[in-house]
Amino acid sequence: MYVTMDEETVGWAAGVAETELGLALPRRWAHSQGVAARAVELGNILGEDSDLLVAAATLHDVGYAARLALTGFHPLDGARFLRDEHGADDRLVRLVANHSFALLEAEERGLRDVLEAEFPLLDDQRLVDALVYCDMTTTPDGEVTSVEARLTEITTRYGADSLVGRFIRRAAPDIVAAVGRVEAALAAQPR
Repeated sequence: MYVTMDEETVGWAAGVAETELGLALPRRWAHSQGVAARAVELGNILGEDSDLLVAAATLHDVGYAARLALTGFHPLDGARFLRDEHGADDRLVRLVANHSFALLEAEERGLRDVLEAEFPLLDDQRLVDALVYCDMTTTPDGEVTSVEARLTEITTRYGADSLVGRFIRRAAPDIVAAVGRVEAALAAQPR
């Protein structure tokens, strides 16, 4: 099914994510819902791309679903699922594949060339930054948090010397910079 970015797509994304994560991974589903709620808050700075961001935010962790975890790298597994089983919009799939500096984690896993070849990073920095902001300011339980607290939580949960711990340490400056750019854009909005 080919989807266009509109409210219907946002509903479709929520249905897919809930089906894949809701019962099996309720905490991951709560996080995804929180990330999507953060995305809704960015509507004024993204304009016509706001529905795309909400859909990507809702689906960004769908690759954690056990039946989809073919490589064990959730951005790649989720993007392949959305492309292959749903014929999802290319920009949506590429956002899911590359969320929160996934290329750096892909490099740690020996999958960077695969990720880059199948799902090139979008050129639209504000969309990329917006998804980083939404993901990295939302706790695993779907609550709002600071980027610093989120980075600490991830490092603590996985361990500083784990693959994810190494990735987060490498990605932290880029994550903080992306969140800062979105916060600056939000602050520049008229009140």
